[in-house]
Amino acid sequence: MDEQTPGTPSDAPAPQGPTLFDWEFATDPYPAYAWLREHSPVHRTSLPSGVEAWLVTRYADARQALADQRLSKNPAHHAEPAHAKGKTGIPGERKAELMTHLLNIDPPDHTRLRRLVSKAFTPRRVAEFTPRVQELTDHLIDGFAAKGEADLIHEFAFPLPIYAICEMLGVPREDQDDFRDWAGMMIRHGGGPRGGVARSVKQMRTYLGELIHRKRDDLGNDLISDLIRASDHGDHLTEAEATAMAFILLFAGFETTVNLIGNGVHSLFMNPNQRALLQDSLAAGESALLATGIEELLRYDGPVELATWRFATEPLTLGGQEVAAGDPVLVVLAAADRDPDRFADPDTLDLSRTDNQHLGYGHGIHYCLGAPLARLEGQTALATLLTRLPDLELAIPPQELRWRGGLIMRGLRTLPVRFTPRNT
Repeated sequence: MDEQTPGTPSDAPAPQGPTLFDWEFATDPYPAYAWLREHSPVHRTSLPSGVEAWLVTRYADARQALADQRLSKNPAHHAEPAHAKGKTGIPGERKAELMTHLLNIDPPDHTRLRRLVSKAFTPRRVAEFTPRVQELTDHLIDGFAAKGEADLIHEFAFPLPIYAICEMLGVPREDQDDFRDWAGMMIRHGGGPRGGVARSVKQMRTYLGELIHRKRDDLGNDLISDLIRASDHGDHLTEAEATAMAFILLFAGFETTVNLIGNGVHSLFMNPNQRALLQDSLAAGESALLATGIEELLRYDGPVELATWRFATEPLTLGGQEVAAGDPVLVVLAAADRDPDRFADPDTLDLSRTDNQHLGYGHGIHYCLGAPLARLEGQTALATLLTRLPDLELAIPPQELRWRGGLIMRGLRTLPVRFTPRNT
């Protein structure tokens, strides 16, 4: 006879799960994720698009899934009919012929492309870009410092990574505002109709293809030129591959950094003691707390809520659940990074946390290639804001803030702030 809690009938109904993906959930998904970790850690659900998928919420399962080669990144492995595949990736990338990038392919093609792209997107290139990121950061703050108020998303967190990645790619300055407009369409429509995003993707693809074609005859000291130069034992990127890689570096790079800065500032507003510690550390000319702090902000309320799509290539068991071949699997990074089995006091923001192997930028062969640039931009943005505008504060009650709906990313629509006006 099975053991059971005294007084509890053996046929008691299963606990009622939380509501997922509504606006209340978007504001604070962490209680729902805590419930899933405890009661249904690998949870099958219907997504807002109508696609059925598994959500993986525990750290150990998440880390396993991110590195499991039976979970393919290629949407061709999706079991749904072809029309559903348009609901499982970046809107418009299929029609725009942008599928051959690192988020959509597996080894051996992934291995080849990542090796070639890594020749161009090097840690040295990111380090050399540090002074320019600081210049861009100061320039943007100069634009609103005298007003005493700003929307930190649209006036700061959003343009900084757009202009930074455009400069790294080699987009001429006279064309960078077009990229800002296309990226803005993605931000505004991230949780709504996909048509607006798809149009922007098509415009970006057309522009990047033309730019790569021009640069083949006039190579410069920029990332696109390096992508064209990249070769390995006679292998090289085709023009279509170079276009797709330039696109994904921009697409995946800008919104994650927008959210890292916006969510990070918001977390510091909600945790004033931690903010004070960081400001004191910066005032003393120290950098250690900023370095551990950016990792903690990535763990605590990171920019990427769910890892991008994976599809089972064969039947497998994950967290005790049987996952069928063709099933989509979404690893919930936001849930895994607050798993109490991995992190002490996971719902507490601790900028000095050192045991912090978070999954904010993934794990395994698909670990984010642009993570060093995002960290540089995040550290520079937060340090400069807190140093130049030390009395920065939220200009509206926290409960009035609105989070963008969507599946993969987590970020604020706006972040109104006020501070003592300062002449630049």
